[in-house]
Order: sequence, then structure tokens, then C-alpha cells
Amino acid sequence: MAVAIYLMFSATDLLLIPDVAAYTIVARFVVGITALLILEEQLRRGVATEWLDLTCAGAIIFGYIGWLCPAFTGADKESVAYYMVFGTIFMMSANLFFTFSFKLSIVTSTIIMFILYVVNYFLPATLTYKMVFATFYVSCFTFTSYVNWKLNGERYNVFLNALEAKIQHREATERGKALLRLSRTDPLTGLENRRAIDEKLRDYWSDWQRLGNGFAAILIDVDFFKKFNDCYGHQEGDRCLIHVANALSDLIKQYDGSIGRYGGEEFIVLTRMDKKERVAELAEAICLTVESLALTHELRRDGISVVTASVGAALTRVQAGAKLEKIIHEADRALYLAKAGGRNCARLFDPTDPQSSDESENIAALLKIAIGQNLVSLVYQPIQDVASGKVDAAEALMRLKMLDGTLVPPSLFIPVAERTGAILELGRWVIRSVCTELLADDHIGVVSVNVSPIQLKTPGFATSVAGILGETGVAGSRLAFEITEGLEMEMHSDVLRCISDLKLLGIKIWLDDFGTGFAGLSWLRLIDFDTVKIDRSFLHACGTQKGMAMLQDIVALVRNRGPKILVEGVETDEQMALMREFGIDLIQGYRVGRPAAAGSFQAKRTTQKRAFTVLKSA
Repeated sequence: MAVAIYLMFSATDLLLIPDVAAYTIVARFVVGITALLILEEQLRRGVATEWLDLTCAGAIIFGYIGWLCPAFTGADKESVAYYMVFGTIFMMSANLFFTFSFKLSIVTSTIIMFILYVVNYFLPATLTYKMVFATFYVSCFTFTSYVNWKLNGERYNVFLNALEAKIQHREATERGKALLRLSRTDPLTGLENRRAIDEKLRDYWSDWQRLGNGFAAILIDVDFFKKFNDCYGHQEGDRCLIHVANALSDLIKQYDGSIGRYGGEEFIVLTRMDKKERVAELAEAICLTVESLALTHELRRDGISVVTASVGAALTRVQAGAKLEKIIHEADRALYLAKAGGRNCARLFDPTDPQSSDESENIAALLKIAIGQNLVSLVYQPIQDVASGKVDAAEALMRLKMLDGTLVPPSLFIPVAERTGAILELGRWVIRSVCTELLADDHIGVVSVNVSPIQLKTPGFATSVAGILGETGVAGSRLAFEITEGLEMEMHSDVLRCISDLKLLGIKIWLDDFGTGFAGLSWLRLIDFDTVKIDRSFLHACGTQKGMAMLQDIVALVRNRGPKILVEGVETDEQMALMREFGIDLIQGYRVGRPAAAGSFQAKRTTQKRAFTVLKSA
């Protein structure tokens, strides 16, 4: 703007000093364009403001000198003398037009005033003229300098107020960001919390729906973490979670993913991937990373003495009725299978796997109506006393059919029932049905029922069993609960207390499938079992000398602990003879009888009783 005004004064040059106007105009353009080019270069280089001010101050001085030199050579000295008054414009520019510092303004205007006095001295004018113009120069210098000083004071105050406002705004912004981070951060691990992860999940899902950018959701659960807390205390438990979180965070950065704490000892990872192989690779890397931390965990009972993690992963896929919650649900189902598969492993959701596919969801829905629609029933497999040959016990086995009558294998619906919690209602129904179908009318002495770890961990389970026994009038000693030896049966105080309460009711406690899991010996030490059932695989392995020796060792081990011994899977006369040779107490298998519904079982029992009575009389 200053350059433009400076060049516009070329018109007055043409009017007042026409004989040298061409030179003054050229001088104006040279100084103006040079100043603009220097400023442009300085701006491009990002020089400090002080250098920009010095350039502008120099442009004012050289603009005045550049015009004055050719103008002073003009023929009309009188016009030049009067025209000199416009030199004060340069002085006012230094003090008022530009926002120079007060010191720079004074220096610049002083130089201009000095030039004015020098020129004024050599002008061919009267002394009165020179004194008037000298007084005018001093007056302009004093007035503009005073105004500049006041303006600089005001500018400084405005600058301070603006700086204070800027600082306050920055502090408020930082506080807002800190509060936002706090609301989205887990206070223990420093990872994103569930709220932040849910927001990110919605963003990922939106990109998947709009752009087709696939992603994976991976759930991570620290194995046996409750036991870790019970053993080492909650402070060590917190440290364990922090170590795991830091290690996983470093790992996930390599995959350009996000990790958050989803609650308790569970973490979640979101990462943009569209290939199963890469998702499986990351899931396995997560397991290895946690295990490689080598955090001691001595209270585990699965042969591992360090902290590990179970991992369930799911990948976006084209499907009808896809919803945001679907991928998390699928990852959760995969995590359940990882836990059921022994923990310290990773599982990728497979829609074709009946254990994790949508078929299991159909079964879950079926279980909700199974009792009301009579879709669930019981069959009973007889148990024989080897010494007497009598069948005075049976095992109740649950069966489930679809609405069209198709049978659902127990290996499929039992895990679903445990995962969804339907096993609790089904378990109560089984106990009540056993009591009413067989025990209330004395059709058999003892019936064993399989109970899930979920039932034993549920508060009030023993109380509900006592209520059923009271309703049906059945003595507790005629019921046996089979506890399956497996990883899901954690030996914490709730389970042990529940077993103790059940034994007070007179209920017998049997250990099922002994030898197939990790906890058998520990359970034998902690619980006074009435009967131990040896898995059929050991009997069927007796065809070899090594298998025979192993079965003998297991029988000797259990017998030394005191419980009765029941061997499953007896199917042939040779196996029956072997059971007699080993002194086994009870047997179960097709050699004794196949599972049958209550009516058929009762009829067969009546026939066997008559035959046994006739044989005894003879």
C-alpha cells in the first residue's frame, strides 16, 4: 500500500517539477519495486519481523532520497522549495503508517528530518522561509513522534491483552483436550477405554460399509487372572495388566492397529485387515507376546507356570443383515472356543464351524424354548455293580431335538448352553426330571447327573438343589453329581464351598473322565469323591502292554485314595473279564446297556429284577 501511494505521487511530480519528472518517476518505480522484491524474498525465507521492519524503514529513507536527488536538480527552484514540504509525509510514514518499534521510528524520522534540514540549507530561499519550514519540520517530527509513542504504548497493551487471551485460550484448549483424553483413556493401563474403542469401531464399520475397507476385531483375555489376583494380590494383578498392555501396545503398532482395554482382564484390538492369514498371524503373535513376558503364575493347574492369554478374532465378511455388534459377537464366540480349547491359544471365527457358526446361534435360540416346547428330554444309561451283577444306578444324559425332530448332538448344544447361561435352567430341569421320573418311585437306587462348572460357580445352586429334593421327596443320597475333569473347572473357593454344601445334602460327588484333563490329582487331593470314572480311552488302549500297564497304574492310584472306581466304555466279554480281574467296582457301556428313555429303562429294569430274582431262587 505504501509503494502504491508513493507511486501515485508521480502525478504531482508532473505538475510541480515537470522538467525532471521523468527522472523522479523512474526513481520512484526503482525504489518501490526493489523494496517489494526484497520483502517478498524475506517472506519466502521466513526472516524475523525485525528484518522486515528494517527493510521498510530503509525503503522510506531511500524512497525519499531517490525522489529528492533528481527533484533537486530541477530548473524551477521555487517549486522545488515549496514541494519540499511533502518530505514530512515520509516522516509521518515512519512514525504513523508503519507499526515500527518506537526506537526504529525515531531513528528513521530523525534521518529524514536531517536530510530535510540539509536540503533546506542549500535551497535558494529567504531566511524567513527557511526558519518557517525548519519549524514546521520540527513540529511534525515532535507531534508524530509523540503520537507514535502513545500508539506503541497502546499497541503494547493490546499485545499483552491478546497474548493473555491467547494463553488462556490455549490453556482452556489443553484442559479440554486433557479431559477428553481422560474420558477416553483407561486410568490403569493408559490404553484407550471401551468408550474410545467403541467410537473407533463405529468409524471402522462405517468405512467398511461405505468403502469396503475390511478390518479385524480381536478379543484378548488374560488366562486365570482371578487366580492371579487371589495368589499375588490386586496390586500385582494391576502390574500384570500394565505389563501385558505395554507389550501388546508395542506389538499392535507394528500392524498399524488400535488396542484398548475392554474391561477387567480383557483387551480388544482393531486393525485394518482383509485376509484371514494376516489376522491369524497377529492373533498368534499376541499369544506369544504375552507368554514371552514370563510373568510367574504358579497357581495354574494346566502345566503352565506363566501368564498367558486366550485370543478370539473375527474378520469383516459379506453377509446378510450385517450389524456393527456382529463382528464383536463373533470375536467373542471365537474367544470362548479358545478358552474351551485349553487357553493360551488363538481362534479365528469360522462361519462354517458348527461350534462358532450361526448354527450355534440357532441352537442358542432353541435352548430358550427347549423346556417349554418339550424339545429337551433325558435318557438313562445303566451302571452295573461288577461284584453283584446288579444294575442299581444309572447316568442321566440330556438330549435335544430341533423343531423338525432332528437331534442335536450334545457336543454341539452343551457348549452353547454353557456359553449363553442356558445350562443353569436346563440343569435344574434335569435334576427335577431325574427325581420325578426315576427316583421318586424307587425305580433305581442312584442316578448320576452331569453338572457344569457354570452351575457350581453360580451362587445359590446348592440351595436350589435342596429345594428340588424337598419338592419331590427324594433323599439327597440317591443323587450323584458328575464333575468333569477339565480346564473349565477352576478350583476356587466358590466351587469348593458349593461341593461341600452338596455333600451336606447327602449328594454323592463323582469325578468324570479321570485322566483326560490336567486337574485330576489336584481334585483327588482337595475333594473326597465317592466315585471316580476312568475315561473309556484307557480301557480301549488295553490291547497293548503299555496301555494295560497305564490302566493298572490309574486304578492303583485311585484305589489308594479311597473312592469307588467306575470304568466307562465296557463293550465286550473280554473287557468285562478284565474289569473283574482288576477288581473294578462299577462299569458302564454297551455291554451293560444302551441309553434309554425313562419308560423303556423302567420296563427293562423290571424285567432284569424278575430275572435276577428267579436266578437267585434257583
